[in-house]
Amino acid sequence: MSLTTETLTTPLADAQLQSDTHSQIGLDWVGMTGIALPIELAGRPVNANVDIGINFQGQKGIHMSRLYQSLDALTQSELTCDLLRQTLEQALSSHIQTSSKAYLRIYGDILLSRRSLVSNQFGWKSYPIEIDVNFKNSFPIMLKVGVPYSSTCPSSTALCAQVMQQQFALDFDNQAPLLPQAQVLDWLVKQGLPATPHSQRSWAWVTVTLNVEGKELPVIELINRIENILLTPVQTVVKRSDEQAFAITNGQNLMFCEDAARRLISAFSHQCQFDEVTVEIDHQESLHAHNAAARTSWKRGDHAA
Repeated sequence: MSLTTETLTTPLADAQLQSDTHSQIGLDWVGMTGIALPIELAGRPVNANVDIGINFQGQKGIHMSRLYQSLDALTQSELTCDLLRQTLEQALSSHIQTSSKAYLRIYGDILLSRRSLVSNQFGWKSYPIEIDVNFKNSFPIMLKVGVPYSSTCPSSTALCAQVMQQQFALDFDNQAPLLPQAQVLDWLVKQGLPATPHSQRSWAWVTVTLNVEGKELPVIELINRIENILLTPVQTVVKRSDEQAFAITNGQNLMFCEDAARRLISAFSHQCQFDEVTVEIDHQESLHAHNAAARTSWKRGDHAA
């Protein structure tokens, strides 16, 4: 006779409940990482990954399935501050004798439809998001978004303008006052850019501490605000009119990484519903083999650091 699940009548062994000489050594975090979950955020589906864990002491192992089951509620309705709290409360209560803290991290990409600058076309753009929650006595929620944008180097632009001036002087040898306008315009089209400034795709990472009394997670509002501050977000659909408008906007918003960090933190510190903001800037250089980066933060009542 072969054993089957129907013929096994004795209680199942539970090795997790055992204890040994090392069980009293506390663990700051134990749980699971990279759990795939479909969630709804700001009315949009997100193919997310989730890390969940607890601190732990007193027995050999945790019951992973209990933590996993606590995540199911995240897939049943739109993600809110209340839902995050309820999920971590359930995770903690499932190990109430051995744990006092619970941790949750949700990360993925949210897709937003974006309008072109001039041609009134639409395309989709992906934005990385991350939500970190620690639950003990307090319940801080950290929301982080990444926004890609274009940055044109002020130094390169100035050097290019100098080359253009020198080329003009060389070609016309102090004849500029006698030149007809048509000839000048023709030169500008054919020879007016003997050098071009280097631009690069860049990233702004902004992390805010949310007011847990709020019901919604202001992901789209935060992304929109960052793009409106920087003014040069990367585009989706680009017709020739859009490309020209983008070039003009870049030329009017020259930025070192220092400029981008200061522009963002200044705007948030003057008008902000959050109590704490951290800005991280990464300019993926087109000149160097390395990136240029800057970081700053602001807390209500303090100056930017």
